Amino acid sequence: MSTPTLPGVTAQTVTTGRLTTRVLFSGPEDGVPVLFIHGNFSSATWWEETMLALPSQYRAIAPDQRGFGESDPAVRINALNGMGDFVDDAIALMDHLGYDRFHLAGNSLGGVIAWWMMADTPGRLRSVTLPGPGSPYGFGGTRDARGTATNSDFAGSGGGLINPNLLQGLRDGDRSANSPFSPRTVLRLLVWGPPFIPDREDALLDAMFQVHLGDTRLPGDKIASPNWPYVAPGKWGPMNALSPKYTGNLIERILAGEPKADVLWIYGTNDVAISNSAASDPGSWGSKGLLPGYPGVEAYPPQPMMDQIRNLLDDYARQGGSYREVAVKGSGHVPFLSHPLEFNRAFHALLAKADKPHIPEPGSE
Repeated sequence: MSTPTLPGVTAQTVTTGRLTTRVLFSGPEDGVPVLFIHGNFSSATWWEETMLALPSQYRAIAPDQRGFGESDPAVRINALNGMGDFVDDAIALMDHLGYDRFHLAGNSLGGVIAWWMMADTPGRLRSVTLPGPGSPYGFGGTRDARGTATNSDFAGSGGGLINPNLLQGLRDGDRSANSPFSPRTVLRLLVWGPPFIPDREDALLDAMFQVHLGDTRLPGDKIASPNWPYVAPGKWGPMNALSPKYTGNLIERILAGEPKADVLWIYGTNDVAISNSAASDPGSWGSKGLLPGYPGVEAYPPQPMMDQIRNLLDDYARQGGSYREVAVKGSGHVPFLSHPLEFNRAFHALLAKADKPHIPEPGSE
């Protein structure tokens, strides 16, 4: 493989009926499977330390998702399916590997995919761990904890959101920290959480440069809108797939799904990528005077992402599920990298709880 891995992590090219991609593995081949789903602008490389830290009885599996890393560049993401392409890829992979049920962990975009898997394949999930997940309503274009659309065409979500200077930095292979929009600077300010810088920052940056770019890839296409910020989602690529325009009845499906896996929601207190005033949200930019024509906070408030996540998980608990919320003090968007001791303590406890044999109470059967 062209992308190096840490000792103890092996990489294989795996072909399913849906996708050929690089998949990372660690742990015993007969271990309990844990599937790791990476976020936007990243790849399976970001999970390696977390994979190696698993207790010895677990088998870690981390694929490069379509549109990222060493996945087949000819395969596109149809945004009209929301996260459906990613979900179907993941299930095809686990079927190919022979795993019926598995633990699931998803960060950022991977967390949104995890929400969809809770809706579409609840019977496959032993547990769900959500470090810094995106909102179940996706990114941009909603105004309250129930995901009400800010505009009827979901303007402010989709492929028009990404800063063109960042995209140009990716095309140019800019590895500097000289610009506020260079890939390295964006990672340091929006993802790692100052002052933390990973020891393997260059390898994680390499993964960012492997994102598949283009109008049908990332950022994807966009359409003009009469509503501020005058751009609405198109039909291709991960950013459009994240639009709440394509969420459908996801929330209802999550709440109706059975069985309900135990959930760990763990996030950094300093996360500026996913918050109630996220740094990349048009409502946040507009309220700071950074986007022209801002109509005001009443017309276009920042998306309350944390409120949306908590609201869904509270409803999930009321419907018979359970979740634990852990705030990691001082962490940014990737607590599994910046605060591995705190993250792994909570993560491993969830795995142990979910895998503990059920012993019926006397007289309960």
